Amino acid sequence: MNTFSVKDRVMVITGGTNGIGRGLTDYFVEQGAQVIALGSREETVQKLKDAYQSMNMTIDSRVLDVRRVPDIEPLFRKIADDYGRIDILVNCAGMGHPIPAIDVTEDDWNTMMDLNLRGAFFCAQAAAKIMLPVHYGHIINITSQISLVANEGEAVYCASKGGLNQLTRVMALEWGKEGILVNAVAPTFTYTPGTAERLDQPEFRASVLSRIPRGELGTIDDVASAVHYLASDHANMASGTILVIDGGWTTV
Repeated sequence: MNTFSVKDRVMVITGGTNGIGRGLTDYFVEQGAQVIALGSREETVQKLKDAYQSMNMTIDSRVLDVRRVPDIEPLFRKIADDYGRIDILVNCAGMGHPIPAIDVTEDDWNTMMDLNLRGAFFCAQAAAKIMLPVHYGHIINITSQISLVANEGEAVYCASKGGLNQLTRVMALEWGKEGILVNAVAPTFTYTPGTAERLDQPEFRASVLSRIPRGELGTIDDVASAVHYLASDHANMASGTILVIDGGWTTV
């Protein structure tokens, strides 16, 4: 029996229309999962659908801005009604941009915290309400290597992702006895269309690579492989784990 298989598993991916989330959507569709990719705007949802249609494929993609907490549980209930269950949630919706701590405004703080931390929590809660009665489910939060170590100019982002690590541990503690495995993947800088603007700057790229002993940027496949493990039944004893995929950044 291939317990790494996620074939036919019902997988919800927040932020599944852009960046790492889009990469995870493509990866898990290829793995045979029933993917529901959530995006914050109708135009990104439609763009994903159009891309799949151009390949003679269909994708279930729906609009959810996770900052709108009242919208979360009804959508998760609708997905569970449509598919009969939710097996896996990947919390990938998020944002980050450098702001020196001295310059952070209340709006800066609220915007990033609402998306990276509050939204992720209430999505996990909504998924857990569906998973707990059947005593089965995987919740995987995408955090960051700088949820574990400080990075200059990233006070709010570090705080939001560090908070998500702690939520991961608490949810694992509370729900693990009921068969719900809650874990996190913490990647290093990963090259995507959204990070390309910074990573294509030679000076910035060199600075990043100088801090990664492996000497390489992360890829979508690096992140997807880690998520795949945690979403599979091979991860039966992984609970409250922060799986760091950083090429050694946090060891230095």
